Amino acid sequence: MEILTSRTLLTSTDPQALTAFYRDVLGLAIAREYPGGTVFHAGAGLIEIPAHMPAHDGTGDVLWLQVRDVAAARDDLVGADVPIVAEPETKPWGLIEMTVHDPDGRSLILVQIPADHPLRRDLR
Repeated sequence: MEILTSRTLLTSTDPQALTAFYRDVLGLAIAREYPGGTVFHAGAGLIEIPAHMPAHDGTGDVLWLQVRDVAAARDDLVGADVPIVAEPETKPWGLIEMTVHDPDGRSLILVQIPADHPLRRDLR
């Protein structure tokens, strides 16, 4: 099987509020809009909020979003009145992570990869 592209679909009981969160609070750029949904750029991936699909409880879903500066992202989110669920901290695996929730209770883990972390090194 050859995968050409992919996206994460986030269903919601209030797709307008969820769209506003990803567009206005997180500041994700819109890749495309269509009747019944919005697709956002999210780094090398895409996030789609399909208002035409039935909602399910999103609390088990988790998005992992890499940012350049997790402290700056924290300040932006606090300024937008988004509660911080877990403050930025360096995890045992070496990544700096913090957690917030979107309007549906879905966890978003914002991750900063330190300059000396193996994910940043070219191992060739």
